[in-house]
Amino acid sequence: MSAETLLQRITDYANRPNPYPLYAELREAGPVVQQADGSYLVGSYHHIAALLHNPRISADPGSLTDSTEEAPKPPFLRLDDPEHHRLRTLAMRPFGPPHSPGRIDAMRGQITEITTELLDGLQDRTQIDIVDDFAYPLPVTAICRLLGVPREDEPLFREWSDAVVASADVRAGEDITEQDRAGYQARIEMGQYLVNLAEQRRGHPTGDMLSAFINEPDPHNQLTREELAETGVLLLIAGHETTVNLITNGVLTLLRHPDQLDRLRRDPALLPSAVEELLRYEPPVHMRQRIPLADVDIAGTTLPKGTSVVLALASGNRDPERFQDPDRFDPGRTDNQHLGFGSGIHLCYGAPLARIEAQTALGALIPRLTTATLLQDPPPYRQNAMLRGPRHLPIELRQPA
Repeated sequence: MSAETLLQRITDYANRPNPYPLYAELREAGPVVQQADGSYLVGSYHHIAALLHNPRISADPGSLTDSTEEAPKPPFLRLDDPEHHRLRTLAMRPFGPPHSPGRIDAMRGQITEITTELLDGLQDRTQIDIVDDFAYPLPVTAICRLLGVPREDEPLFREWSDAVVASADVRAGEDITEQDRAGYQARIEMGQYLVNLAEQRRGHPTGDMLSAFINEPDPHNQLTREELAETGVLLLIAGHETTVNLITNGVLTLLRHPDQLDRLRRDPALLPSAVEELLRYEPPVHMRQRIPLADVDIAGTTLPKGTSVVLALASGNRDPERFQDPDRFDPGRTDNQHLGFGSGIHLCYGAPLARIEAQTALGALIPRLTTATLLQDPPPYRQNAMLRGPRHLPIELRQPA
């Protein structure tokens, strides 16, 4: 098949269970391959990293030259500096000082508590769905607590979140679709809910992030209502969507590699490096779209200003030019500077929280997984090719002999 159809084939749902042969084909075809729709696909680790650090490469979808309809202002995840830096800095203020051990330890304790509650509720079950019963409720509960969303309102967010994520897939500058409009409407409704919730805490802070945002005393550090809505929606969605995939892909990978599962059971100290390896081997985010603000030359190819450039992060993570034996899952791998959380100024805002959640979740699950079997392999996957992960992961739990 032609290399010009690679993006079409990668995003084809039929290839969702295993896109990795297509990524290998991409790297063979060249580090940069123009697609039939005019977009460019980049698959090598070093070129992806270079573009993620290039200030002439924009994350703002409004930079596309063939965008024919005005889109709503995106969250800071999809803005460029200096506006990106301003909003990201303001959003991080309630977390306290960067890399604060006290804040991280406090979150770890809460996540351990949530994990224990969920697993206690599954004690008598012989069959569970890792997604619905564990990998979804854990990070949703954690981010809702962090933001200050009442527990009884947590179910409201699944429908909203599904609509937003469905509209966030990789595309090459096509017109806004009905799916996009549904995602935009869900963002509006979720944002209004969060702003109203925050307003209830104006002058009556309750120790959560919404309280911190709405009660910020410094006028220079205050978010507008629109910014508070967009930031709250971003934190809520980004705070759980990728972690659901990370935990679920982790369970699937471990059950497919029983020798490595047993290795981790015997040596729990390997868990942090195992999570890093999962972020490389089966990352929750497979692609990112970028747009050159000027003509950019890379690997002998000119990326024209205003065109869609798709960075295949998952391909870079399997690049033999960067990783030794890249198709092997090795929880003890060192020198593992993967692209699982991206790189550059848009390095994942919630990476520390996602790492804690994955380490805690998998650490608690591993003793139970040693007697578990997959009931469906490959499992059914979500439609989204960019945020790739199983929609369900049914497993059978057997009592040890």
